Amino acid sequence: MFNTKLKIVSVALIAIMAITATSCTDDLNTSPIDDDVQTSESVYTSPQNYQQVLAKLYAGFATTGQQGPAGDPDIQGIDEGFSSYLRQLWVAQVISTDEAVVGWNDDGLPEYNYQAWNASNDFVMALYSRIYYQIALANEFIRNAQGNENQQVQQYLAEARFLRALSYWHALDMFGGNVPFVTEEDPVGAYQPEPIGAQELFNYIESELTDIESEMPAPGDNEYGRADQGAVWTLLTKLYLNAEVYIDQARYGDAVTYANNVIEQGGYTLEEDYGDLFRADNHTANGLIFSIPFDGVNTQTYGGTTFIHHAAIGGDMNPANFGTSEAWGGHRTTPEFVDILEYSGYQTPNPSGNDEIYVPGGYQASSGYGSDWTPADAPALVSENNNDVYTGLVYIGVSNAELKFTPDQNWNSNYGDNGADGTLEANGANIATERLGLHRVTVDLNNNTYEIEYADSRNSLFKDGQQKEIPSVDVLAEFTNGYGLTKWKNLTSNGQTGSDQVFVDIDFPMFRLADVYLMYAEATLRGNSGDPNKAVNLINELRDRAHGDGVLNIDQSDLTLDLILDERGRELYWEAHRRTDLRRFNQFTGDQYIWSMKGQDAEGRATDEKYEIFPIPASDINSNLNLEQNPGY
Repeated sequence: MFNTKLKIVSVALIAIMAITATSCTDDLNTSPIDDDVQTSESVYTSPQNYQQVLAKLYAGFATTGQQGPAGDPDIQGIDEGFSSYLRQLWVAQVISTDEAVVGWNDDGLPEYNYQAWNASNDFVMALYSRIYYQIALANEFIRNAQGNENQQVQQYLAEARFLRALSYWHALDMFGGNVPFVTEEDPVGAYQPEPIGAQELFNYIESELTDIESEMPAPGDNEYGRADQGAVWTLLTKLYLNAEVYIDQARYGDAVTYANNVIEQGGYTLEEDYGDLFRADNHTANGLIFSIPFDGVNTQTYGGTTFIHHAAIGGDMNPANFGTSEAWGGHRTTPEFVDILEYSGYQTPNPSGNDEIYVPGGYQASSGYGSDWTPADAPALVSENNNDVYTGLVYIGVSNAELKFTPDQNWNSNYGDNGADGTLEANGANIATERLGLHRVTVDLNNNTYEIEYADSRNSLFKDGQQKEIPSVDVLAEFTNGYGLTKWKNLTSNGQTGSDQVFVDIDFPMFRLADVYLMYAEATLRGNSGDPNKAVNLINELRDRAHGDGVLNIDQSDLTLDLILDERGRELYWEAHRRTDLRRFNQFTGDQYIWSMKGQDAEGRATDEKYEIFPIPASDINSNLNLEQNPGY
């Protein structure tokens, strides 16, 4: 991406940020930039300078201030690392749901575990402030770029309008209507912005995106980390898919249209290895539509993916295995989300009653198959041609498990492997596995060979030294309560450590192709539009990548909203989508879906509907007489 180090912001921008970016007089305020800040007249003089200011707009999603990793913050009143746009977005979208709990006790943070925040919550204020700081940056850039006829500057202008639309979408999604509305047309200086209703804000975001669609570079034609038409189409898909939540209007046909644009015209392909999407060199991965770049040397921050990565490491995890020297010990997942990721008790289908053999072992009790080492409870492998070649998927819910094969559901005879060489011997030694998750197992009794392949690339559960249940609110700080997730790694796709062991190289995939696949399927199902066969095929592409050879493929009769929600969880967890998804499925607040810690209860309980959106920060309500608080707060 282009250089993000130049400190150029106009005096007018500082003025508008101080008044309209947060509209507050204490708590969190935007801070002035360095004394060497230049004015608009000296900055907006060449396309190259416009590009440098545009770089600040993009960098605002990743960095937290003017120098990095800390010391000269964009906003004050909260730890600079906490103030990161991406960090605040991730916390709001993930910690408030079944995907994760946090064990830290920073003021305002535990309330995200429980859906118990209020209008004075520091993290709510930081999220709100960061959104409006970005909007203020974009407004100032747009104000200066509008009159410039240079073709390159006009492209930069379209990109700035996209970034502003993205932040206004976050405002709509997180805070609803009734938020302050400021554009480049508003005066620079001290005044109190008027609020905008949800319908009007929805219309504005839609009109901005459709207006710039033709002005943006074609998919793949912009620099990595910058937006193009694919990003515009994806954001429109998200806007339309959630329209019924935002404005009580179904726009699923439009969601299908723009998702189809991404799929058919974007030129994107799925990354072959799911894990490579979350590695230190994921900028080379296929299927990325719009990413927030991070670099361990040049983009140092205690927010962003450094935060996502380090906060997930603790307990018995060895930080070196994840490419870092840091273990912050904060985040785990809930037992309910574990059940979504696991295929506990999975049995290979055998509708024709073909010959079977069985796979007893020490994993059975932890994997939903009854008692350990009990052939009568063990999962079966099936011989599709009754030719003594048996295949199937076996879920192994614990690492370093051992197993054997029995031709009957008893111990009258069994097969193991004395030399760990893939050859079976009668009454042979136990066969060891390493990883937990689904495994594809093939046994050929014609030549007494077997093969066990890992077939669960999306499951990153870490159980060693951890317990699934979180017994009480009081033990949240203990990292061993709740299973860990190891999705993000500061290692390259070939296992090399990133450029720095503290600040990671992992880019954040804000938009990616798999999400669009799932949105197409959901919009097709909800709106009776789109192609149901195509929807099924898209989901099967994702399942093939995760599990291989079509064993878990679905057909049209399987395509339900519940399946899509679970598939979104398995594919997109810890990528800042879950809160929006659960709202769309009416499972975020209330008692429709209960998970551990929801409602500040170890087993979970119903929460108030007001938590569907966050409150307008109290400091803004007090500072701007035009604003009204969101209902219930």
